[in-house]
Amino acid sequence: MSETPLGTRVRPIDTASGRLRLLDQRRLPREETWIDCDSADATAEAIRSLAVRGAPLIGVAAAWGLAVEARRLAGADGGFDASWAAAADRLGKARPTAVNLRFGVERMRTAFRASAGRPPAERVALLEAEAARFEEEDREACAAMGRHGAAWIAAHLGADPAGPLRVLTHCNAGALATTGVGTALGVVRALAAGRPVAVFADETRPFWQGARLTAWELAKDGIDVTILPDVAAASVIASGKVSVAVVGADRIAANGDVANKVGTYGVALACRAHGVPFVVAAPRTTLDSACPTGRDIPIEWRDGAEVLLLDPAGESPLSVAPAGVPALYPAFDVTPAALVDAIVTEAGVSTAPHADGLARLLALP
Repeated sequence: MSETPLGTRVRPIDTASGRLRLLDQRRLPREETWIDCDSADATAEAIRSLAVRGAPLIGVAAAWGLAVEARRLAGADGGFDASWAAAADRLGKARPTAVNLRFGVERMRTAFRASAGRPPAERVALLEAEAARFEEEDREACAAMGRHGAAWIAAHLGADPAGPLRVLTHCNAGALATTGVGTALGVVRALAAGRPVAVFADETRPFWQGARLTAWELAKDGIDVTILPDVAAASVIASGKVSVAVVGADRIAANGDVANKVGTYGVALACRAHGVPFVVAAPRTTLDSACPTGRDIPIEWRDGAEVLLLDPAGESPLSVAPAGVPALYPAFDVTPAALVDAIVTEAGVSTAPHADGLARLLALP
């Protein structure tokens, strides 16, 4: 498996020879199982079911899913354009909150329109080339975010602390959520390249993305990680054991409000109360200039049954609640821009006021 410049051994997507294989993240860390996606609908189901997750990876997987769909349709009789467009519509609706999904689909729609009039085989090749470019851009963006974020944190915290730099993160925003070294964990990996780092990974109920995924990939790369119960995050921050919190994002509004996995807002509140920097790392594809504030971000509400089960994606999930008692599961929450000290992108870092900073970053080439 090829290594990125920062050295991660983790790769959740395989697109060799124009095929699309996705690491089934529902089954980690018990086993490493791959899903073959031979159509846009199969890709959409992988996204809906959380087999593939993480905003940047969702966008890249969608792009490749549409390239695979074109290859599938090229051998069919007639209806190439209409069938591909319908598949793109379905794939674009797989999940509502991550704006990268829409970005990936729209980018492929643009490439598809530009290929009009060519033979199907040429159109397939053009779409595969566009998906490959999108994937490479994501890898490069992750590396750049890591450099920018590590530099901002080092400057903000000043002299190296005694002992390791202690980073708290929530959910998984690492190599498993991207095609590179990750967004938040890309920053962690860049920090770890220059100093000792110890990570607190919030467990992130109910799908345990922190306990299952963040801990798995950091341990795989030899980075010190400790799993933290979600409910302990605030008290651990208050105790002075956390130097900085770094999280990812699924969508960032024009004013800097951040949608991320539910529980992020509480981390930000605790950080502000106790003077701990709260940093968000996300590519510019996650910035939604058409979304004025966090109130305009669509929040995905998933089946409440997922809250009531231990290991909801496992083979034998265990109910932890009385029969008939319902649960609510908003999969994301919105952290107000006022609580975010820095938003790190591949183009640089935004600090308050974020509306101005994000507009400046989006305007850069």
